Amino acid sequence: MRQKTILSLCSFLLILACLAFYDSTSHAQSNFSLTSTAFTAGNTIPVANSCSGKNDSPALAWSGAPSGTKSFVLILSDPDAPHGTFIHWVAFDIPGSAASLAAGVPHVDQISGGGEQGMNSAAKIGYVGPCPPPGKVHHYHFTLYALNATINLPKGASLTAVKSAMEAHVIGKAELVGTFSR
Repeated sequence: MRQKTILSLCSFLLILACLAFYDSTSHAQSNFSLTSTAFTAGNTIPVANSCSGKNDSPALAWSGAPSGTKSFVLILSDPDAPHGTFIHWVAFDIPGSAASLAAGVPHVDQISGGGEQGMNSAAKIGYVGPCPPPGKVHHYHFTLYALNATINLPKGASLTAVKSAMEAHVIGKAELVGTFSR
């Protein structure tokens, strides 16, 4: 009987510890946010940031990254694309001390201030703006991952390589979704 009580108490304490850990990590997650001065969450991405405009990347800023963040990975995806998710932007090894990316990041391997750009679905380096077929509204997911390491991939790395390298290092995630249609 005593052994059963001890086992029950240990199980209860383990559950409490897991709940406390979950609460602390979810609280840290809820403070990690990504914003843009170009558009607000759920609203339209400006024409200037699309293929109908200058095709410049919007300014992005983030706050509340988890402690221990060594680098960031940014992925911009359009899950509404006609032939499956289209990747518009891959950036990695953005320094953990960074809190923003300026508008109009050049289409070159290295990001000014630190970081690298990978290959998008158009087989180009850097940002390629929204360019959906006429009609349906598309949703563009700017997803910023906080990592506890740098992933040190070659310039122009593919999304597959970036995702594989970052998999065991993600400690936080923030997302900003904008819309666009033509």
